Amino acid sequence: MREEAESLDTSNVSANWVSAEALRHDIDQRIKALADLSGTPLFFGRLDYLHAPGRDAGATDEAEEAHRFYIGRRHVHDAGGDPMVIDWRAPVSQPFYRASRRDPMDVALRRRFGYTGGELTAYEDEHLTDPTEADTTSKLLQQEIERPRVGPMRDIVATIQPEQDEIVRSGLSGTVCVQGGPGTGKTAVGLHRVAFLLYAYRERLARTGTLVIGPNRSFLHYIEQVLPALGELEVKQATVDDLVAQVARVEVRGTDEAAAAVVKGDARMAEVLRRAVHAHVTLPTEPVVVVRGSRRWRVPAYELEEIVRELQGRGIRYGAAREALPQRIAHAVLVQMERAGEAPDDRVQDAVARNTAVKAAVKEIWPPVDPAKLVLRLLTDADFLAEHADGVLSEDEQKTILWARSVRSVRSAKWSAADVVLIDEATDLVQRTPSLGHVVLDEAQDLSPMQYRAVGRRCTTGSATVLGDLAQGTTPWATRSWEEALAHLGKDDAVIEELTAGFRVPTDVITYASRLLPHIAPGLTPVSSVRENPGFFDLRPVTEDAQVVGACEELLKREGSVGLIAADARIPVLAEALDAAGIGHLGPGEETTRETRLTLVPASLAKGLEYDYVVLDEPGAVVGGEPDERTGLRRLYVALTRAVSGLIVTHAAALPPQLG
Repeated sequence: MREEAESLDTSNVSANWVSAEALRHDIDQRIKALADLSGTPLFFGRLDYLHAPGRDAGATDEAEEAHRFYIGRRHVHDAGGDPMVIDWRAPVSQPFYRASRRDPMDVALRRRFGYTGGELTAYEDEHLTDPTEADTTSKLLQQEIERPRVGPMRDIVATIQPEQDEIVRSGLSGTVCVQGGPGTGKTAVGLHRVAFLLYAYRERLARTGTLVIGPNRSFLHYIEQVLPALGELEVKQATVDDLVAQVARVEVRGTDEAAAAVVKGDARMAEVLRRAVHAHVTLPTEPVVVVRGSRRWRVPAYELEEIVRELQGRGIRYGAAREALPQRIAHAVLVQMERAGEAPDDRVQDAVARNTAVKAAVKEIWPPVDPAKLVLRLLTDADFLAEHADGVLSEDEQKTILWARSVRSVRSAKWSAADVVLIDEATDLVQRTPSLGHVVLDEAQDLSPMQYRAVGRRCTTGSATVLGDLAQGTTPWATRSWEEALAHLGKDDAVIEELTAGFRVPTDVITYASRLLPHIAPGLTPVSSVRENPGFFDLRPVTEDAQVVGACEELLKREGSVGLIAADARIPVLAEALDAAGIGHLGPGEETTRETRLTLVPASLAKGLEYDYVVLDEPGAVVGGEPDERTGLRRLYVALTRAVSGLIVTHAAALPPQLG
C-alpha cells in the first residue's frame, strides 16, 4: 500500500500548481501514515461471525471468508483492493471489544494473537457460543498489559476493555468526562477516542480541527507517538499555557504566590474583566455631523445614545459592537437622506461609515481596547481594580493580586501564567476565540476555573473529552467536583463516566496508595487492580543516598524502565549521587533506550508518566514540598502510583501518618 502511494504521479492531474502542491502534501501524509512500526504487527485479533455482517440471519453464504475478519491498527487491503485487515475502529470490529458469552453479538470465535518483536508466537481462542467452554482470563491480554514499558506511551488497541470501548466510540456531538484513578487507562481512552472520531467524522473534523491538551511538555512528549501509530498525523498537541500565550503574545517570566494564583484563577475574575472592558464605552453627549457635498446631515446625541444602548443590550463582543457602530450611525444618516428624497445605496452607507466625523465619534464613544494593557492596568492600578472588582472581590483579594511595583509597559512586565489566562479572557471579550471541532483535555483536575474557561472557548461549537482524577489534583485551585469544572468549561450537559478497573498499577501498590484516599478525595471509589501479577512492593528505611542509588541498581537488573521519583528539592542531590555511581539517567519526557532506562523525575512532573519499576524517595519530603498538606498528600498519591510492576519506597525520615 505504501509503495502504491509512493508510485503515484501527480504531474498531469492538477489544474494548477496550488492543487498539485495540495495533492502532493496529501500523498506525503498518506505515505507517512503507512510507515512500518518496528515490532508492531498489522493485526492482533480475529472474529469469526456466525453470519456474514450485513446479511439476514437466514441467508445462506458458503464462503467462510465472508464470516472471518482480521482486526488491526490500520485497514490493509490486497493488490485487488479487497480488505485483508479491518481497522479496529470499524463497526464490524466492535464485537472484538464488546462481545461476551452473555452477549456474543453473533460472534462464534474471538481469537487473540500474541507477538514477540513483531513475530507471531501465540494465539488464544474464545468460542463465545459454546456452552461447554468455561470462562477464563486471557493470558495474552494479561501479558500485553504487563509488557515492559521502554520508550514513549504506546497504543492499547489490542487490550481495550468493554467499559473503555463505550467511551472510545461515543459520538462527536456530546462531551464526555472520564474520572479514572491511576492505571485505569483514561489517557489512552481519550487518545483512542480522538482516533475513533477522526475515523467516523473525518471530513467534519478536517474542517474544524482537533486538539489534545496536556499538563506539560514532558507529558505531551510521552504520549505524542500514540496517534501517529494509529495513522493519525494531523492532531495538534499543546498545554493550556501554550494556547493562551499564542493569543496574548506576551512572555511568561514571573510566578505568583499560591494565594494570588488562586484569586487570579477564580471564575469571578471574568466578571471583573467584563466590567473593565465595557467601562470604556462612553455615552455620547454631542451630535455627529456628516458633510457630503453641499449637504450636512446631523445625528443628534439622543439618537446616538439609543444606538449605543441597543448595541450594549445585544451582548455581542466588544470589538464586534465597535465595528457595527459606524454602520449603525451611517444607517441613521441614510434614513435622513431617503426622507429628503435621495436614493442612497450600500456604497453610500459605507462611505458615510468611513467619514472622518463618524470615525472620530466612534473613537470617542467606543474606543479600541488592548487586552494586555487592560489586564496590566487592573494589576497595577489599585483604584481601577477597586472600581471594577467592587462587590466581586474583597479588599484583601484585591491587595493579593496587585503588583507591588509599577510597570512601564506590557513588554517589560513579568507576566505569570495566571496573568496570561486573564489576557486570554479579555481578548475573548473583545473578539470571539475560534472554536475547534473536538478538544481532549487531560489531567484536567489541576486546572483553575479561568483555565477551564480558556479551554472552553476553544470548543464552544465543538465537543470535548475531559480526563482526570480528582484524587490527583495537586494545585491549590484543584477541581473540587466535575460538575463544577464542566460548568466553567461551558459543557454542563456532559456525561460523566468513572473507570475503576486498574490495568497498570499492581495490586499491592494501589492498595498501599489507596490509604491516602480518605484524606484527599473521600468520595472516590478506590481503584481495583485486575492484574493477576501482584507485582512487588517494598518499604526500605535508609540512612544515606547511596542506598537509594542501590535500589535503582537493583531494579535496573530487571527488564523495563525505571523511574526515580523524588521531591523537587532532592533532585540535584540524587542526580549527583547517580553520576558518582556511574549510572546514566534521563529527564522526564526524554525517551528511554535499552542502554539508558533510568529516569530521574521531580515529583511535580510525575503526573501522567509510568515506569515498569519505581523508586520513590522520601515520601515525607514530597508532602512537605507543597504549600499545604492536602496538596502534598495528593502529590504523594501520584508518585506512589507510577509503577507498572514494582515499587520501592525509601525513607530516612518518618513516613506521613496518613499512610498508616
